[in-house]
Amino acid sequence: MPVSDPPIDAARPPLSADLVALARPRLAVLGLIMVVLSYAAARPPAFHAGAFTALVAGAMLSLCGASALNQVMERDADAQMKRTMGRPLPAGRMTRRAAAAYGLALTLGGLAILVVGVNRLTALSAALGWLVYVLVYTPLKPVTTLATVVGAVPGAVPVLMGWAAARDSLDLHAWTLFTILFLWQLPHFLAIAWMYRADYARAGFKVLSTEDPSGDAVSRHVVNYGLALLPASMLPSIVGLAGHVYFFGAVVLGVAYLACGVALARERTGIAARRLLKASVYYLPLLFALLALDQWID
Repeated sequence: MPVSDPPIDAARPPLSADLVALARPRLAVLGLIMVVLSYAAARPPAFHAGAFTALVAGAMLSLCGASALNQVMERDADAQMKRTMGRPLPAGRMTRRAAAAYGLALTLGGLAILVVGVNRLTALSAALGWLVYVLVYTPLKPVTTLATVVGAVPGAVPVLMGWAAARDSLDLHAWTLFTILFLWQLPHFLAIAWMYRADYARAGFKVLSTEDPSGDAVSRHVVNYGLALLPASMLPSIVGLAGHVYFFGAVVLGVAYLACGVALARERTGIAARRLLKASVYYLPLLFALLALDQWID
């Protein structure tokens, strides 16, 4: 495994393009949507435009910082995968040191904005997600398939950030939303792992789709997590966070999501995996938008 940075490519695209590629803002947007929707679901006692702006900016920067540092740590693995070998680090357009400095600057800037502009609990939640993602999940990926489950923890942290920003506390309702987001991610991740299993195998990542090429393990887990998500998604109505509108909407969305998971388990094709991935991308914003709507019309 190489230990030094490759030569910098003279025919590089603009630096701004590489900085965007490292931050992956499009990926961070989904997390940011969860921050905003959980903030709305928490129904803050008073809305302060400055604090809300700080929440959005701080959350976005911290999420992008984690993404950049993830790429620093996975440069050699990214060089082995077709879909990532063109990134700035494996392509030799940026050094690890420069990318690490950029990632740390984004992270520290985001956390500082959250501390000063929102509250300490929101910043602490963001820091927890960052630590698990960068220092636990990323190193575990070449070691064990359990990394997928560990990775679902930081992926669910955005709802804690939004709730903490609105209420400056993390109560039962906040952890209920965390559970939903945690369970939602697992079929989502497994669909991606099935689609790119050849790439993951070349990079040496331990995921179910590479450890069990038959697809039996992926099928079992996709269906089981989809089944677990159904009752979990109904919890907001049970604990008093939402009403009947949300409850019936959650049932419909959950059944549709589970059906896509069952289809992948039966067909075990890239098309079925992509269908599940698309369903997951629609499911989560719709569910949380329904929750926020139910909160505000109650």
